[in-house]
Amino acid sequence: MAGYTTTNPTTGRTDKQFPALDSAGVEDVLRRTHTAFPDWRGTPPERRAEILERVADAYDSRSEELGRLIATEMGKPLAQGIGEAELAGSIYRWYATHGPELLQDELLDPQGAQESLVQTEPIGPLVGVMPWNFPYYQVARFVAPNLMTGNTIILKHAEICAGSAEVMAGILHDAGVPDDAYVNVFADHDQIAEMIADPRVRGVSLTGSERAGAAVARTAAEHLKKSVLELGGSDPLIVLEDADIARVARAAATARLSNAGQACNSPKRMIVPSARLDEFVAAIVEEFEGATLGDPLDESVDVGPLSSLGARDGVVEQVARAVEQGATLHTGGDALDREGAFMRPAVLTGVTPDMDAYSEEIFGPVAVIYGAESVDHAVELANDVSFGLSGSVWSEDLARAQEVADRLDVGMAYVNEHGTTLPGLPFGGVKRSGYGRELGRWGMGEFVNVRLRRTAVR
Repeated sequence: MAGYTTTNPTTGRTDKQFPALDSAGVEDVLRRTHTAFPDWRGTPPERRAEILERVADAYDSRSEELGRLIATEMGKPLAQGIGEAELAGSIYRWYATHGPELLQDELLDPQGAQESLVQTEPIGPLVGVMPWNFPYYQVARFVAPNLMTGNTIILKHAEICAGSAEVMAGILHDAGVPDDAYVNVFADHDQIAEMIADPRVRGVSLTGSERAGAAVARTAAEHLKKSVLELGGSDPLIVLEDADIARVARAAATARLSNAGQACNSPKRMIVPSARLDEFVAAIVEEFEGATLGDPLDESVDVGPLSSLGARDGVVEQVARAVEQGATLHTGGDALDREGAFMRPAVLTGVTPDMDAYSEEIFGPVAVIYGAESVDHAVELANDVSFGLSGSVWSEDLARAQEVADRLDVGMAYVNEHGTTLPGLPFGGVKRSGYGRELGRWGMGEFVNVRLRRTAVR
């Protein structure tokens, strides 16, 4: 198989190629992580916490270096990349601080026995399959809780993020994670399926597309393995009648253009009262047209390239198809006539259920805006897709906004913010956005054996 390749999406030039795992390497990785598990499991939680604390320190001290690396790998603007590295560090630090407590035994009501005790134990080697859009953050979401728990990890990153994958492995090993307790692999899909099927692997977590999630879930189910999936999203953002349109539009545009719109929990569908539709569309168009596109290493740039030419062309094609099917394009949607994977941010209205853009995820800088005749209509539009990752409601009336947010069929509902992620908050979706949760105590609970020890009265 061909090796992993990093290509700068700003220039289109290939920077480096990486050797791929061969067939003998699969068995070696499985053997190493399986053999390392007893020692890592036996490492006291406080010692594992000290190691994660050093990992967090490294992310903080190297945040600019890490931000520059992913700017050249997948096109993230530098300030956003630095912020992502710092967020990843905060996740490792959260588990270093709270992990030992979350692993403590829990005494239950003895219920007729001398003692009923619940113990939280690691289950063994895990496979993590990670995407390219948040190279550090999404790895941290999976790795931090599971290393803290005492599991060992085989990490398969996206092909375009091989450089950052190697750096992350180096940070963990330098901090004290044994080389065989965390193994970075440049594996293909068949090799990952082989690893998941192997009895030495006890679970798998994937963040990625629906297609990849279905394939991983199928293999895991066939072999009775636990899986956690964080898949696509087409998040609704609902604006109520009393909201400050200009303020909400600024916040919505900033969120939608972050990472060139390449985020599962980006506000892809914006739903506003029909009476204020024109006002909101004009405000979003102004924000989109005012955003600076260019080299992500330029600190004045708001929107960098998409992750690749193929990704850019796919989004451009989705916008063109929406227009062909009858949608109205207010701005953008075309590829820039320059090297690199750039496109002008687009704003669409008039998208109807018979159009592809109504139900599919658009993974790029595109806002689809709907007018709603009532709050009930807005909620109906919000829930009328197969995804259910997150959504938000914006209003000056917090109690009313909370009532509307409670009607959203999503895993995360926000009021007057969108897509906030913090180490102690659960992250995950419903419907075709996946299952399972990451972060907080919920992230600690996915790949553990909740073991009961009961002692009878003599």
